[in-house]
Amino acid sequence: MLKRLFSSLREYKRDTILTPVYVVVEVIMEVSIPFVMAFLLDYGIEQGNMRIVLITGLILVAAASVSLWGGVMAGYKAANASAGFAKNLRKDMFQNVQRFSFSNIDKFSSSSLITRLTTDVTNLQNAFQMIIRMAIRSPIMLIFALAAAMSIDSQLSLIYLAAIPVLGIALYFIMTTVHPIFVRVFRTYDKLNSIVQENLAGVRVVKSFLREDHETEKFRVRSREIYEDFSKAEKRLALNMPLVQFLVYTTMILLSWFGSHRIIASGNNPALGLSTGQLMSLITYSMQILMSLMMVSMVIVMITISRASAERIVEVLDEESDLQNGENPVLSVPSGTVEFKDVSFSYYKDAEKPVLSHINLKIESGQTVGILGGTGSSKSSLVQLIPRLYDVTGGRVEIGGIDVRNYDLKTLRDAVSVVLQKNDLFSGTIKSNLLWGDENASDGEIEKHSRQAQAHGFISEYPEGYDTPIERGGTNVSGGQKQRITIARALLKKPKVLILDDSTSAVDTKTDRRIRDSFRQDLPDTTKIIIAQRIDSVRDSDLIIVLNDGMITASGTHEELMENSPIYREVYESQRKGE
Repeated sequence: MLKRLFSSLREYKRDTILTPVYVVVEVIMEVSIPFVMAFLLDYGIEQGNMRIVLITGLILVAAASVSLWGGVMAGYKAANASAGFAKNLRKDMFQNVQRFSFSNIDKFSSSSLITRLTTDVTNLQNAFQMIIRMAIRSPIMLIFALAAAMSIDSQLSLIYLAAIPVLGIALYFIMTTVHPIFVRVFRTYDKLNSIVQENLAGVRVVKSFLREDHETEKFRVRSREIYEDFSKAEKRLALNMPLVQFLVYTTMILLSWFGSHRIIASGNNPALGLSTGQLMSLITYSMQILMSLMMVSMVIVMITISRASAERIVEVLDEESDLQNGENPVLSVPSGTVEFKDVSFSYYKDAEKPVLSHINLKIESGQTVGILGGTGSSKSSLVQLIPRLYDVTGGRVEIGGIDVRNYDLKTLRDAVSVVLQKNDLFSGTIKSNLLWGDENASDGEIEKHSRQAQAHGFISEYPEGYDTPIERGGTNVSGGQKQRITIARALLKKPKVLILDDSTSAVDTKTDRRIRDSFRQDLPDTTKIIIAQRIDSVRDSDLIIVLNDGMITASGTHEELMENSPIYREVYESQRKGE
């Protein structure tokens, strides 16, 4: 796991390595100061030797200055390395998410990915900064201070050694009991983010149905779960500081008690040899040793919190898209012929029943094919197999006589334009959204394809025309306008296969007819697959497919289906009655 995470350091490896170097300089100077002060007290102040006082004072100033410089540089490098590490982690995660297939995204959910890219990365950034600074500083300080203390008095130094195991056992207990709680907390964060995301996306529906109280209660329940789990974890983590303070003060009392007796006894027996300056140094070292232990405990607490975040981040980094290019992928699509050969499909491997079963269908290049079926008949699932948004679980889908799994993914998706059921526009302008289809398209091409999608009319009525701003999600245009913009965007790819997944549902029948007439006249060589709820949207298609429960129950022209398909005839008559 660590190897995978640290691969994101890249250009910040230098700062990561330099931070411990500056920390070592800081610690060496800091540990030497009590030793020099003991010399100053015993040989300068007590003996009234001003020369020693001045020289030792200058040495202390120099040591303190170097220690300060080392600490500042260590902090600067640690902050730079941790911020850069977090930046690279977010970039690596986001780039990997962009390669995910729909099934990979279904596995994590968008709310969970947002939490991992934000809260989890921030936790890891804070932990990383503490690790490369405090986790290096504290053990070095502990070792150097302990060595210096033992060089002064090895017997009194045993007091430190007695305090270390007590703190170690307590920290182990805290770490092992708190980690599972934080794992649960971050999962709850995912659920909370999902509620917020869903509520903001459907805020108009929530308000129109007066469901504010219901949504508030859902949020309150999840927020309460996070509060309770965090409270439970923090109560255990709160034991850390009182324990460290207890050990610090106990050690100082014991040192003062036994040290003062040694100083008094040394007047009668110089062999015992402990001076006032040495006792002061031992007390200072006790502070350094136990503060180091406290820093170690804080680092362990931070690592405990971030461990769950690190595991979740690595899950995203290690996740590989289940849609990969094969060896020697095909780099050109010869034609728009589409063929389904005994295709079956399931979203989950252990699904009891497949979504699609034994689909056999051939669509010639340039044909217009309509697909009808009730809700849940798997119309969208069928067409999503063509550009390999999902892979079949049985059989094969071919374009131009070649299995779609043998194509280079970019080549395949450049040749297949899909206007999905849910139309998304991005913040920017109408033109910037259209350029998603072809970033090098000229203004003439943009206008041409906008006319084919019946979008040029309303766009030209805006004062700013194609430079009209679009808010995130396209909330400042109507549903029908949004659909026509997304159709124009798909046409700019100049695809061999064009798929419209119920993409004219918000368009009036007259405009719908104009769009289909434009397709017939301007795209004679493009294979057009149209999913629709209205029979009028597909009745003039070369072939109409009726799907029911994931299977093709009938196929043919409008006239043939009126004779042979009771389902088609029933839908047609019900729609005519409605009109």
